[in-house]
Order: sequence, then C-alpha cells, then structure tokens
Amino acid sequence: MKVLLTGSAGFIGTAIATRLEEAGADVVRVDVMLPQAHGTTDAPEGTHLLDVRDVAQWSTLLRGVDVVCHQAALVGAGVRVADLPDYASHNDLATAALLAAMHEQQVTRLVLASSMVVYGEGRYACAEHGVQLPGPRSVADLEAGRFENLCPICGEPLAWNLVQEDARLDPRSSYAASKLAQEYYTSSWVRQAGTAAIALRYHNVYGPGMPRDTPYSGVAAMFRSSLERGERPQVFEDGGQMRDFVHVDDVARANLRAIEAVVDRSGFAAYNVCSGSPIPIREVATLVARGAPTPLEPEITGGFRLGDVRHVVASGELATRELGFTARIAPADGLPAFATAPLRLPAG
Repeated sequence: MKVLLTGSAGFIGTAIATRLEEAGADVVRVDVMLPQAHGTTDAPEGTHLLDVRDVAQWSTLLRGVDVVCHQAALVGAGVRVADLPDYASHNDLATAALLAAMHEQQVTRLVLASSMVVYGEGRYACAEHGVQLPGPRSVADLEAGRFENLCPICGEPLAWNLVQEDARLDPRSSYAASKLAQEYYTSSWVRQAGTAAIALRYHNVYGPGMPRDTPYSGVAAMFRSSLERGERPQVFEDGGQMRDFVHVDDVARANLRAIEAVVDRSGFAAYNVCSGSPIPIREVATLVARGAPTPLEPEITGGFRLGDVRHVVASGELATRELGFTARIAPADGLPAFATAPLRLPAG
C-alpha cells in the first residue's frame, strides 16, 4: 500500500510513519517544517518539503497513492482573535487544497487527524434532571473556586459522562473551529466525489518526541518541564478536570487501523482515539512527577483560564467495535515513563 503522510516530521506523524513502514507500506513523507513545531526548517532525509496549501505541487506526489493520512496542522489553543487567519490558512485552506488535488489525481481515500476539541465541553448529567447542556461558567464562580458546571434547572453540580461521536459539536477556540472545519470539508468532499474518509478525534496525546515548551506542547510536557526546572507542577482550578491521555504509540496504531479500514469503505465516519482511562489533571501531574528524577508534589493553584472546559472524556467503544482499535498503554504506566522520555527541542 502507498500512503502519503502529511505532517510526517511532526510528533504524531513521525510515530505513524514508523508504524506504517514496519507494516510494509510505501510512505511518501511530506512536511512544511513550521519552525514553531520543529525548531528548524530543515526537513529530515526522505521528507518532501511542501506546503499543503500549494495545490500546484501535489500532482506528482499523489500519483499511485492509495490513502492520504493528513496529520499536518497548526495546533495549540488559538485563544487570540489574531490567531484566526493562521488557523484558517494552515488547517482549513490546506485541507481544501489537499482534497482538490486528491480529486484531480483520483485519490479517493483519506484519514484525517481531528481532535476532541470539536466537542467543546463534554457530556454532563444531573442526578435529578438527566442529561443537561451547561452554560458558560461565570467569572464569579471561578474566582470563588466553584469550578463544576451546574444544572441549569436546579443549580446542583453536574456529573461528567463519556462523550460519544454523535455528541453536539461546539468548538471553543480558533484551533477547535479549524479542526471542525477540516471535518466538514472532508465530509463534503466524500459526498461530492463519492470517496471515503475517516476522521480520528485525538484526545490528549503524549509520549516520546513531544515538543518541549512550545504551543505544540501538551500539559503533560509542561508539568515535566516544571519538574526539570526544580519547580512544582502548577495545576489550574482544583485539579479535578477530567481528561483522557492517550500515548502516541496508540495513536499511531489507531491510524494504521483507520488506513486499513478506509480502503474498503465508502462515506465519512469519525472516531474517538483515547486511552479509555479517564484521569483528573492533578493525577496527571502526580504521575509525571512520580517518574521524574526529583519528584515534587504538584501545586493546586486555583487559577483558571476563561474558555477552558471543565470535563471532556471520550468513549472509545465505537473505535473498538468498528476499527478494532483499543489503546494498550494506560496513563498509570505511560505518564511516569514520559517524565524521562526524549523530547524535541523548543523552537529556536
């Protein structure tokens, strides 16, 4: 099988390329080498230096390709309004350009890297009133240390539930909006061109090769960096925010399963890619600290960021049932090991 892999030099892309080549695939590696992601503009050997947005460059590389695995994206929170053009360009325009080029070259199968951020807040239920859609948390509540979402009917704290793929989509940042737009462009291409695509909604990915101290770093990498500076990891709110942390090796396996599955499919489908082991953020900090050479207890700061969601935890049931994917590395094992795993150097 011939697979064109965008973002091949990135954190997740590198793991996918390795897994594909181990499986015997012919991998065409493509990356634009954004400095904020790689700390360099020099492409690794065997990587085509190419901007996904440039349709004119695609024709030769796409010839004979069976599946495109599209990992290239500008990531990060995207919390400033000024970030909007960059996310729209690198993520949305790039995806549209890639799909147009694929159509021109009659490449009909795509696996897309999406994200759990398309959901916004997670799924909540009130013990008395059932499933509820909470409104934004007020600044007054956050400042008073009242962090849980409240039932809009009775005002009692809501309990978190697992988010399934048919949940309401409600992006809360420039990055989140761009990831949802990528899904919409892809599903439109599927309908218009009679093709097939799978979108993988990654939850919090961590593991060896993760960027250090950049917008591409996740919270686990930030906790690790604090420990390396001899500082206690800083945990926002009360640390009770529930998340799912999935190891990059499992994410690579999920992509391989999706690439194999999409060849014999039609239509568009989205799947959560998660560990299946929900974990509070304070425990993430504790587990990373446990594996560090000098363990330090996390500091629960009570601080907060407006726009942060309280809980978002996935159900991996659909990916298990339809793709045959189940994560193998639990956070309890992977996060302590991450404390000493090799990371990428920061940009610059």
